Amino acid sequence: MAEGSAPAEPVLLVDDTPAGVRTIRLNRPARLNAVNPALAEALPAALDAASADDAVRVVVITGAGRGFCAGLDLGEPAGLAQHTRAERLDPYRWVGHWVHAAVRCDKPVIAAINGAAAGAGLGLALACDVRLVSSAATLTTGYVRRGLSPDAGVSWFLPRLVGHGRAMELVLTGRDVSPGEALTMGLASAAYPAEQFAEAVAAYAAQLAAGAPLALTRSKRLLVASWEASLDAQLRDELQQIAQCFASADVREAMAAFTEKRPPVFRGA
Repeated sequence: MAEGSAPAEPVLLVDDTPAGVRTIRLNRPARLNAVNPALAEALPAALDAASADDAVRVVVITGAGRGFCAGLDLGEPAGLAQHTRAERLDPYRWVGHWVHAAVRCDKPVIAAINGAAAGAGLGLALACDVRLVSSAATLTTGYVRRGLSPDAGVSWFLPRLVGHGRAMELVLTGRDVSPGEALTMGLASAAYPAEQFAEAVAAYAAQLAAGAPLALTRSKRLLVASWEASLDAQLRDELQQIAQCFASADVREAMAAFTEKRPPVFRGA
């Protein structure tokens, strides 16, 4: 760092308030949080850390400023050209690791889409478990506008969420999707006015964080496994997972709370 120069802003901001909710904020607002090498490396590490932290029950991913994530930062061509040997041999290079990190995270991951989500930014949102959208948001595959084909799992997640025909139309046109249309077609779980978005996301995350941590983790694992499993394999997995839930203190707490007509207090044990 040159003498007298200010330290570089971190590409991620992490906040653990309220308790149990970890908010990971993409922090390149001047570039609408577009992906550069530093961000591509930092986000999977942050998600893995949240997954391993017992104090974290829910993860929220959002963007600083007026964008969620505008996809790959095409303004940094040098970073794309100068690959190491390990990077050249990496089949998931760049944003492929975002997708795996969001899916393998053992905590529910909420995409709080506060603004533009395009290309790999949309892929990140699709890889999350829940998508909440602000009225200020726009969603687009966007690739064809730049002469590109999809990455970041868009071609895998999108047809599973909205159907093959709709996914094909969204990819081939690259058109913008409004929050209302995203909600109607199943891209979003809920939509909120921009001026109420932060409060609505916080309330949603807090509600999830109040749930039984082991049940949330096991439920997510089951749903992820179902993408590739046969019915017989899934039925066996369900029985194994629910048996382990029944052995937990959280289930005993839930039964006691039901009998005593009070909200349960889950501790993840």
